[in-house]
Amino acid sequence: MGTTAQQDKALEAVIRAKLARSKIGLDGFKVRVQGGVAFWEGQTSVAQHKGAATRMARTAGARQVVNNIKISDAARQQAAANLTEGRRRAQVKRGDERSEAP
Repeated sequence: MGTTAQQDKALEAVIRAKLARSKIGLDGFKVRVQGGVAFWEGQTSVAQHKGAATRMARTAGARQVVNNIKISDAARQQAAANLTEGRRRAQVKRGDERSEAP
């Protein structure tokens, strides 16, 4: 159940058009489509942009997505710090609510 070269070109054009209208387009990602499968290449300093690229290809109609976008070390560290900070905030809020209850 493969796709023709013309179908691949059309799908790639749809993905590139979505990319051009998106904030993640500024990252300079490269995309190609072969057999209905979208292949992403590139690098980003925003961890969420990798997932956004995958979703973009899927909503455009890709059967599968191979995402080879690399996330910078600084972005990985920031994401880990945000996760840790978010956990701490949630724990403090839960503790505050309990202490205020009668």
